[in-house]
Amino acid sequence: MTVVALLSVAPVTEESMGEDVADAVAALDDFDVSYETNPMGTVIEAENIGELFAAAKTAHKAVDADRVSTFLKIDDKRSSDDSARSKVDAVEDALGREASGERE
Repeated sequence: MTVVALLSVAPVTEESMGEDVADAVAALDDFDVSYETNPMGTVIEAENIGELFAAAKTAHKAVDADRVSTFLKIDDKRSSDDSARSKVDAVEDALGREASGERE
């Protein structure tokens, strides 16, 4: 089974969040998960829900701030081992092109 999630961890601040977000992302390296960061969060893939929760909890704790906001959205399709990439591939197949575009 593959569990896919979108994780967003950020301090509640008016300042730049880059370093704090980097601390949260770096914390994922201590776990048996794969991940890809994008402007809105980090997509994580794990073999099981326990590993996913442990990684998310550690990422949350890695942000050293007075107030931290964490969002975790989980896709746990138990009858499938589809990867996050395969989900994107399915959308791109339906579109007949890459699922991205550039704004000018």
